[in-house]
Amino acid sequence: MSLDTYVKGTKCWFTDVQEGWISATLSTTDVAADGKVTLTFVDDNGKDHVFSSTLAKIEESNGANLPPMRNPPLLEGTEDLTNLSYLNEPAVLSNIKTRYSHCNIYTYSGIVLIAANPFARVNLYTQDIIQAYSGRRRGELEPHLFAIAEDAYRCMIRDEKNQTIVVSGESGAGKTVSAKFIMRYFATADDSERGTDSSKTGMSETEEQILATNPIMEAFGNAKTTRNDNSSRFGKFTEIQFDKERNIIGAKIRTYLLERSRLVYQPELERNYHIFYQLVAGAPPSEKKELDLQSIQQFNYLKQGGVQTINGVDDAAEFEITQRALSTIGISVQAQWDIFRLLAALLHIGNIQVTGRNDAMISDEDPSLITASRVLGIPLSEFKKWLVKKQITTRSEKIVSNLKPDQALVVRDSVAKYIYSSLFDWLVNNINASLSSEAIASKIHSFIGVLDIYGFEHFKKNSFEQFCINYANEKLQQEFNQHVFKLEQEEYVREKIDWKFIEFSDNQPCIEMIEGRLGVLSLLDEEARMPSGSDQGWCNKLFTQLGTEKHKKWFTKPRFSNSAFTISHYAHDVTYDCDGFLEKNRDTLPDELLNLIKNSDNEFLEEVLMTSATLGAGGSLTEDKRKSVINRKPTLGSIFKGSLIQLMDTINSTNVHYIRCLKPNEAKQPWVFDAPMVLGQLRACGVLETIRISCAGYPSRWSFPEFVERYYMLVNSEHWGFDTQKMCSAILEATIKEADKYQVGLTKIFFRAGLLAYMEKLRTEKLNGYATLIQKNVRRFVAQKQYQRIRSAAIKIQCFARKVIAQKAARALREERSAVLLQTFLRGYVQRKKYVETRNHILRVQCLVRAKQARNAFQNMRETNGATKIQQIWRGAVARRQFKKELHAIVLVQSCIRRNKARKALLALKAEARSVNHLKEVSYRLEGKVVELTRALDLAHQQNKSFDAQVASLETQVRLWKEKYELSQHTKSKEIALAAENPTVPKNEFETLKAANVELQSKYNESIEKVRTLDQEIAKLTESLAKTKEEIHKLAAQAKVKPEDSETVTALKRENQYVREQLAQLSKATGRDTSSFPVTSKVHSPPSSNNNASQPHSVPSIHSQLAQGTIDKYENSYSFAKETPHKIVTTLPAAVPIPHNAKAAPKATRNRSNSTPDIAALENGTLFKPQKTTNSVFDNLDNHSRTAKTMSGDDWSRRLPRSRPSIHSLIEQPEVEIMRILEDEEGLQEEILSGLIKNMKIPSPSLSNLPLIKEIMFPAHLIGLLTTQMWKYGYIKESERLMINVMQAIQQQSMAIVGDDTIIPCAYWLSNVHELLSLICISEQEITREELMARCGDDYDWTEYEQLVSTVKYELECLEYNIFHVWMKSLKKQLNKMIIPAIIESQALPGFITNDSGRFFNKLIGSGPTFSMDDLLMLFNKIWKAMSCYYVEHSVVRQVMTELLKMVGVTGFNDLLMRRNFCTWKRAMQIQYNITRIEEWCKGHDLPEGTLQLEHLMQATKLLQLKKASHNDIEIIYDVCWMLTPTQVQKLVQNYMIADYEVPVSPDLIKAIAQRVAANEKNDTLMLDAISLEDAGSFETPEIRDVDLDGERYLPGWLVNLSRLKSLMHLVVV
Repeated sequence: MSLDTYVKGTKCWFTDVQEGWISATLSTTDVAADGKVTLTFVDDNGKDHVFSSTLAKIEESNGANLPPMRNPPLLEGTEDLTNLSYLNEPAVLSNIKTRYSHCNIYTYSGIVLIAANPFARVNLYTQDIIQAYSGRRRGELEPHLFAIAEDAYRCMIRDEKNQTIVVSGESGAGKTVSAKFIMRYFATADDSERGTDSSKTGMSETEEQILATNPIMEAFGNAKTTRNDNSSRFGKFTEIQFDKERNIIGAKIRTYLLERSRLVYQPELERNYHIFYQLVAGAPPSEKKELDLQSIQQFNYLKQGGVQTINGVDDAAEFEITQRALSTIGISVQAQWDIFRLLAALLHIGNIQVTGRNDAMISDEDPSLITASRVLGIPLSEFKKWLVKKQITTRSEKIVSNLKPDQALVVRDSVAKYIYSSLFDWLVNNINASLSSEAIASKIHSFIGVLDIYGFEHFKKNSFEQFCINYANEKLQQEFNQHVFKLEQEEYVREKIDWKFIEFSDNQPCIEMIEGRLGVLSLLDEEARMPSGSDQGWCNKLFTQLGTEKHKKWFTKPRFSNSAFTISHYAHDVTYDCDGFLEKNRDTLPDELLNLIKNSDNEFLEEVLMTSATLGAGGSLTEDKRKSVINRKPTLGSIFKGSLIQLMDTINSTNVHYIRCLKPNEAKQPWVFDAPMVLGQLRACGVLETIRISCAGYPSRWSFPEFVERYYMLVNSEHWGFDTQKMCSAILEATIKEADKYQVGLTKIFFRAGLLAYMEKLRTEKLNGYATLIQKNVRRFVAQKQYQRIRSAAIKIQCFARKVIAQKAARALREERSAVLLQTFLRGYVQRKKYVETRNHILRVQCLVRAKQARNAFQNMRETNGATKIQQIWRGAVARRQFKKELHAIVLVQSCIRRNKARKALLALKAEARSVNHLKEVSYRLEGKVVELTRALDLAHQQNKSFDAQVASLETQVRLWKEKYELSQHTKSKEIALAAENPTVPKNEFETLKAANVELQSKYNESIEKVRTLDQEIAKLTESLAKTKEEIHKLAAQAKVKPEDSETVTALKRENQYVREQLAQLSKATGRDTSSFPVTSKVHSPPSSNNNASQPHSVPSIHSQLAQGTIDKYENSYSFAKETPHKIVTTLPAAVPIPHNAKAAPKATRNRSNSTPDIAALENGTLFKPQKTTNSVFDNLDNHSRTAKTMSGDDWSRRLPRSRPSIHSLIEQPEVEIMRILEDEEGLQEEILSGLIKNMKIPSPSLSNLPLIKEIMFPAHLIGLLTTQMWKYGYIKESERLMINVMQAIQQQSMAIVGDDTIIPCAYWLSNVHELLSLICISEQEITREELMARCGDDYDWTEYEQLVSTVKYELECLEYNIFHVWMKSLKKQLNKMIIPAIIESQALPGFITNDSGRFFNKLIGSGPTFSMDDLLMLFNKIWKAMSCYYVEHSVVRQVMTELLKMVGVTGFNDLLMRRNFCTWKRAMQIQYNITRIEEWCKGHDLPEGTLQLEHLMQATKLLQLKKASHNDIEIIYDVCWMLTPTQVQKLVQNYMIADYEVPVSPDLIKAIAQRVAANEKNDTLMLDAISLEDAGSFETPEIRDVDLDGERYLPGWLVNLSRLKSLMHLVVV
């Protein structure tokens, strides 16, 4: 760095007591003649900072003594510190502070993630954030510990190497929380590369157990300190184990250096381990009473710090969580309470009172001693004895002496610490046994370790614990430096650039001094083994062995202390107080107490001690070692050293990732940054050392495309081209003259520190020049425009003035002409008015004269007319009076004549009525009626006889057929007998059929009896007619003697009436109308009986003949039998199901309507139409045979084969043929499943040529037609099997297609399934119970039909949802890969192309996002077209499009939140333009509600475009972006990246926004709930469609081999 770089306005850093470093701007530069250099800087507060040096010193140090320069504003707040141009200590501190003030707690520093504790709730660890980082490369999203976890997981898969994540930092920096979230990430993140079942939801049992270890380890190993409310008091290394499929199968935990002293002592404002407070607060009352747990103030071990509770923490609730976690990892409830009893015993041990002055004493009645002895299972007296006494063993004897009170307290506390430490080791061992058994160990393929280790510690008084912690950090820092150096050199070699060896500070001498042969730990162990060893003796040995010239750089003695020593660690010089080192290193019990506890009656305590001793000795817990391991006493230092070496071996064998946690302030205040404190931690955690190593080489590195995109304007356009490396060389040659300032690798350019700032300066100058040029031309353009406007304005003013003058002249001319016109019109008006008045006066005089004359003439005319009228009326009245008088006289004469003639006619009629001839005529008429009736009776008897003969012949024929049948089946009689023993018909059904048979037979007999009764009545009527005849003859004879006897005539009339009533009764009995009988004297001849005889082949069914035989005798004899054929009602019986093979035999046992005669039809006199084929005769004969007995299943297989009916028969008997088609169940299913569904050619959707609904819905129509016919004819079971197979076939067809091809078939079948559901619902309403009962018999189970219909409807709804679910999953997968490229990344709006996507480079090579908005809208159009052409309900269309648009909005919004480089106003305009295109699409397709799903994303783009300069702007942002939560607003403002020449958002505004974020508001979330690709969303079944069941049936011509369906469709239509 040269002095030339320091020009006026350059900003540099200066040290400050309060802020660590403060920025100042160079105001003046003074270089004297003697080489003295003076630079004057002014900071923001107006304070001057002066730098003085000489040119020689500056050249000698190569500019290292110059003030460190500040980075340009572009790099302020960068996500990775290595991107800084000036990579120095103040720049790192400032960058972290800037990001922290923006509420960004994570920052990259190369391979290290720096995490600053916010001390507040942040929405950075939700499941949505986890899924956002899953599968993303590091650097693709903003820094986060999830990115480190994902990077470790990807490295494990890619490199097939174990990984380690080292989480370090001082107490309160957030190490435990970070490690916990990392473990949670591995347990809950979804990964498509793992090969796991995508339908799996939730965590596995192993993952739940791994997460359950966190509350356990926190309860037993964490405590409240002044620095942290949940401080880990131990180190922890957790191995998360994976199998070959990269699934988590187990875990293993290793712990380091538990702080045992915390159990017995807590500093002020601190607490003991959480588990003790949880136990006291959460134990049930019975256990509290048993263990004497009353309150926290009761126990000395819990009240020393003076703090009993933690704000916001409920110890009782935490106790329940701890219990559940223990149960989750497999520790039984009994074992848990054994643990809790042991903990209670430790609390009581702390309450044992030690009294006495010189010799320690303990009372036998001490309640705590009694309780502790009882719970531990050790003798009270022995326990008391060895607490206050000690035994020294010599060669010859054992000496027992008393302890002082303070020594007894130390022994008492040692017992408690030893037991608790052993319990902690036992607990960790059990967790490991549960999470990583031998079976799991054999499956382990790789692991990811998470190391939660304490950071470097430096207090006023540092003891053994701080020494061990700093020793561990020395080892980790050495590994870290070597790892960073290795990566740095590897990248140089990989890029093949010239480099020199980079020197870095190696702390190996310090580590050797600690762990070497005569190091600190060796001398400590040596002193601890000596009985008379002391802390001071060990300290003197340190001064002797290490106070030499060799170690003076690392080990020094304090000037004012002989019991302390100072070690120069990599981070800081730390002075350790030797007091207590020896005792803490020994950390053992007296042998007497150890043996006493070892022989305890408490089996659980013995198991705990055995396990701890075995683990401490480094061996496995076997029976032969159980007794020997307890006596071993390794020192704590040696144990820690061994475990640390083992840890370093593990880390060195893995790929390491680093997370450095920082504690921003000591008071744990939210979002407060203490710069000096953070600076110290940066030095301690090795971040600055990493930066120093990077600065020694080439800290800044850019890829060729990135460099070209940023600095292409520094060279002429003639150098632009496709070869980016060549362009980079041209840019570098044109801008950088010193070749050693950079190196060009294979894919990157490596820069020395500060060179990028120089490049930025050149770029800024270039852009400023371009801006000046643009301003010049713009100003010229503006001036030219202004001149043109002034000139144009002057011309316009002149035109306006001339126009006004011309308007005035024209107005004067108009006014003069108007005056002349007014005068002309006024004079004319006056003359016309005068003329009119004169004329009116003359006319009025003429009218008066003429009126007088007219009235006189009218009066004369009126008088003349009145006289004439009077004369006329008088003459008429005289004439009329004379006419009426003459007419009355004529009428009187006519009446007298007519009266005389009527009297004579009346006398003649009376004489005639008394004569006998009239009676004879009536008698003759009655005799004619009797003769006619007699002839009808004779004809009926003759027909009856012919029918009886015909029945006899048919019965003979039936008998012959049966004999032939029995002979043909004689060979199978044994099989039939066996089959008869196992009837196919259930007993209940057989009894029902038998009862129905008996009932029908009785009705048949009643009908025959009724016919006989009618015959008897006819005979009686015949006799009555004969008697009437005789009486008539007698009356006739009497009439000859007494012709005038009126009584005889009356009697004959009564007899005649009686005969008429008898005739009416006879007609009623025969079912005919009496009006058809002849009433005249002419006797009609009976009709010919050859009407039926002319068709010998047309024989009615036997049942119809038997039931109606007698009735037909009378029907064919009267004239009313000659009715027209179209008036005869024809009713066909339902056909019997005819199985075509033996497999279908069981179906024939169903009770069909033709299994018995239709008695109701017989009783109602319904006529059966004669059949046209002989086969129908045998069918009905077969039916008649079934009325006598029930046929078995095998009898059906012996039925004679029948030929198919002719076309004429199909028309005459459609129901018979329909049932025959329905019987062929296998054939129908084959046509439906294979011919109709599987071979379906789905019509392509087209909005221009919209297909008819019948062309789309014909599969549903055909299936619905077949199902309806099955239900109408009682084929319930067959229809159930058919519908199950149909639904399975449709579901298979819908789910068999994957990818982009699912849009059309799923939409097609979704619509057809709903059409079929609608048909089923309508058929359910059409088919009535009475109809089914009439067809299938009274014993038909209506409940079975209702249940089937309900089941089919439910299954169809489920099928509809399944198709919808599969369809939506496929659509979401197609859409998911388009959303980010099309909505977020694509830039279709010209003039606002952003640089982050490589605008310049993309112009050259023509690359861009994989999908554009056109692709996304094309997908929407394809989906919409399919649903529209296939008549999918609009409600379903809204559901589909709303769900997809919701996914677009949520995914786009969440991605925008996590990508800081996209939070610019230009990018926001591009995204808004893309959203607008979707909104226009929604409006064009009548989906206004779809735009609401994009509101979050739209408001986010508005926020990025709004001004953010003042507090009023913030208010406007919240008003406009009302849907965004405060956290989302805060995140977007924090991520907002300023463009060139744009003012950055001030920290005050960011703080004001942060203050609006509620701490515990549940609804204040950061990311929207992600839309799962496996969830189809809600689906509401549409309303039932209005389908016409009797409408036109359609079957495409390309469907072949569907003969049965075609015939069925034809028959149903006929």
